[in-house]
Amino acid sequence: MTLHISTPFVQSQPNSRRLGKPVWLKMEAAQPSGSFKLRGVGALCEARHAAGVQRFVASSGGNAGLAAAYCGRELGVPVVVVVPESTPSRARDLIRLEGSELIVRGGTWAEAHEFALSLIGPRDAFVHPFDDPLIWQGHATLVDEIAASGPKPGAIVLAVGGGGLLCGVLEGLQRNGWSDVPVIAVETDGADCYARSVAEGRPVELAQITSVATSLGARRPCDGALRWAQRHEIHSVVVSDKQAVEAAIRLLDEHRVLVEPACGAALAALDCDTPVLQAASSIAVVVCGGATVTAQQLLDFAARLD
Repeated sequence: MTLHISTPFVQSQPNSRRLGKPVWLKMEAAQPSGSFKLRGVGALCEARHAAGVQRFVASSGGNAGLAAAYCGRELGVPVVVVVPESTPSRARDLIRLEGSELIVRGGTWAEAHEFALSLIGPRDAFVHPFDDPLIWQGHATLVDEIAASGPKPGAIVLAVGGGGLLCGVLEGLQRNGWSDVPVIAVETDGADCYARSVAEGRPVELAQITSVATSLGARRPCDGALRWAQRHEIHSVVVSDKQAVEAAIRLLDEHRVLVEPACGAALAALDCDTPVLQAASSIAVVVCGGATVTAQQLLDFAARLD
């Protein structure tokens, strides 16, 4: 029994018609905490709980903290989540609703992260939002489910923040014998630390996050994600905030599923002039979800960006 659930892998008829090929959606927005984060965070929390820890301490911009809070409630372990001031009020409310202690500290996730680390006691476990091999192993189950349920995709599209989902999907591809499946790693302009890092061949830290896709708000990617760029075919795509928000609204209209702009970024890549996607016989998109936005906020973003 795992804390995450097996999510639907469905063919998107609207996207398939637009692109002239099968487009499949891995619906991680259906996870109990609202995003794919529950897979990796759940794997980490279960392992630490089995080892006897007394408390989880997490740093987060929103969704990872919500996943940690959910895990703590399910496992009966107290949780402290530290978020920056940029974390939406909806995310804060959802974390509190799970029964966790919420601390708001600093203007950025990096500052919240440093404070969270200072809270760690000898019987606590730290829950990183993306940079932990246990988290990557948990995210890899997403590919296990795709492999069990359907044909091998010609390409996989996903959004990148700190790189945890990317590392997990790549691990999943490798362990399922799908090392030849290219991955399209999508970010929004203003939160594109991975694309810049890959282009320069070294970690690049953004001075600030200027995108509305705050869930992509790591200022630098984890080293594991950069190592994968040397071992697997990864194509970086950067879309605008406007494209990401419009794609999220279109998903809501066509599939009745609400996701954050960070997830909309991956969906927006379907409409970009990307040769590897044009050549792929079929495409799988990780609909990573995100529970910290409302439909009205998406419409407000769209109006502001128009």
